[in-house]
Amino acid sequence: MLCNHYRRQELEQAYYRALSEQPEAVAPSEEQRAIILETLVELDQLLDGLPLLVKRAFLLAQIDGLTHNQIAARLSISVATVKRHLSKAAMRCYFAL
Repeated sequence: MLCNHYRRQELEQAYYRALSEQPEAVAPSEEQRAIILETLVELDQLLDGLPLLVKRAFLLAQIDGLTHNQIAARLSISVATVKRHLSKAAMRCYFAL
């Protein structure tokens, strides 16, 4: 339970950091922010049970928009491992639908 709280808090902080980098004209409304945060929490629940590096790789690709090479460098893993992690996370998302 405590781990889930910290993971969600980390997701929210990453979202707010990304928001702060946006020009004000592009920044979402309060309603859009609430929807995005709710979606992030749902995504976290969807990925629950996956190894931490798999989740991190997926979030770096999907939320931060990093390339496979950038993710590999950030996580100190090979590009092939990044691809495996992203495939595993994508399969989790696919079967959840």
